[in-house]
Amino acid sequence: MDLIFYNGRVITIDHQQREARAVAIRADQIAAVGGNDQVLALKNDRTKMIDLAGRTLLPGFNDSHMHLISYASTAEKVDLRHCTSIDQIGSAVKNFIREKGIKSEQWVVGWGWDQALFQDQRLPNRDDLDRVTSGQPLALMRTCCHILSVNSAALKKAGIDRHPCSVEGGNIVTDARGVPTGVLEEKAMVLVMDLFAPLDKDKLKELIRSAAGDFLSAGLTSVQTDDLTALGGDLAPELIDAYRELESTGELPLRVNMQALLPAKDELQSFLARGYRTGQGSGYFKIGPLKLLTDGSIGGRTALVSAPYEGYPENCGIEILSRREVKELVDLAHSCDMQVAVHAIGDAAVSMVLDIYDEAERRYPRSDPRFRVIHASMVSPSILDRFKKQAVIADIQPLFTPSDFILVDRHLGPQRAAWVYRWKDFIQRGIRLAGGSDCPVENYEPLEGIHAAVTRQDKNGNPPGGWFPDQCLALDEALYIYTMGSACCTYEENIKGSITAGKLADLVVLSEDITTTEPAKIKDIEVDMTIVGGNIAYSSSEMKNNPGEK
Repeated sequence: MDLIFYNGRVITIDHQQREARAVAIRADQIAAVGGNDQVLALKNDRTKMIDLAGRTLLPGFNDSHMHLISYASTAEKVDLRHCTSIDQIGSAVKNFIREKGIKSEQWVVGWGWDQALFQDQRLPNRDDLDRVTSGQPLALMRTCCHILSVNSAALKKAGIDRHPCSVEGGNIVTDARGVPTGVLEEKAMVLVMDLFAPLDKDKLKELIRSAAGDFLSAGLTSVQTDDLTALGGDLAPELIDAYRELESTGELPLRVNMQALLPAKDELQSFLARGYRTGQGSGYFKIGPLKLLTDGSIGGRTALVSAPYEGYPENCGIEILSRREVKELVDLAHSCDMQVAVHAIGDAAVSMVLDIYDEAERRYPRSDPRFRVIHASMVSPSILDRFKKQAVIADIQPLFTPSDFILVDRHLGPQRAAWVYRWKDFIQRGIRLAGGSDCPVENYEPLEGIHAAVTRQDKNGNPPGGWFPDQCLALDEALYIYTMGSACCTYEENIKGSITAGKLADLVVLSEDITTTEPAKIKDIEVDMTIVGGNIAYSSSEMKNNPGEK
């Protein structure tokens, strides 16, 4: 044996052997799982021994949906996540410009503001941002990444003037005089974002390495990432090369499944013509599903809903891609053996996607397509029944709950709010769930997501008792969706997701027993060690100082 963990609380996520005390690893696989005496009998002179001293050992966490490149890029943007007013946004931008020495002609890009934190709860507009800097182009993204606020200089560079043309799948918000307010929704954001400097392969590698280190420290051993949201489909080959080159030099320390956002038919056809297919790749980098976006966010009132938003009788959200476009892309991918995962948040968007999946499967039957709906945020009882009937997987983000509950209630009203984030209802119907973060929209740390899943509260314990507490998940359910649930998304449940002999040795060591930790304190548990393929990829200072090694 190469490595043995013993004297721990081993939670296997394997229903045939739910708990153990020790695990033996040979090369990159789990060789044995059992009691201390049983596993310790396998050691030899070369075996590295790690005494867990009562710590919890779990399968490595697997994020079913995130944006790795976007996350890594946030370090180069103004961080607006903690701003509680538009004035604070202005101060943060001014400090960023001064500290970074940004020249007057250079773009200033920020991310993370949320009007739910503001007293007046209004969106920042061009007038607000012109008071910060009028001559320098400024673009600030809402936390959901579906709304962009820009100043006059940015509008000018993008050629957006009075009475702008309509944008299919997006919206340039104007005032009563037809003057753009500086608020761009969905595809209208591209008019500005396309002006940002592109990333080359060396920069992509730098960003991947940086993000991987952070993810490992949180116990993530696998991530399923849509990077093309930030890059565009034409950079898919360069991004794939960046990942593959990092793997070939041993610089890709965790497993990556690339969700390919290709919203135009010619982009998808080009991708398929190059021979790319779901599951193609290696143990550390694989092509994942076709990823599509159908609508926006509830917080930005751009999620596609079947009835108007409260107080906005003309607004039912934005259809980023039409039903015809989604159908055409899904049919093409599905008929070419590509898995499909579609972002759908509003109930109208989710219903449309389920319709299209059903039609695609009838037209091109496949034994196990594993269609996925990313977010699946707002679901009526009839939609829940359809998920079950069609065997569609829901990729959920438990951290949306504490972030959104105030705006969900306000934007949808009490009746429809009860349709949002119904995780327990999914599980009780036997619908497959996977756990993700949508990072950088939410924190990438799985333990924070698990805390949100079991409490439906934010870090401060709000709302008291949890938001719709009947939808709280049990701890074992929350752990499952971040391990086996996510592995099922990528057809990898036979090689990862549980601590089972013969599976990959992807593991995480927690500082304490998560099963006896008070739910409100789960978010405070530390990751002490992350193991990928039998190699210790991350070790905390606590483990380095007190390794328990022999």
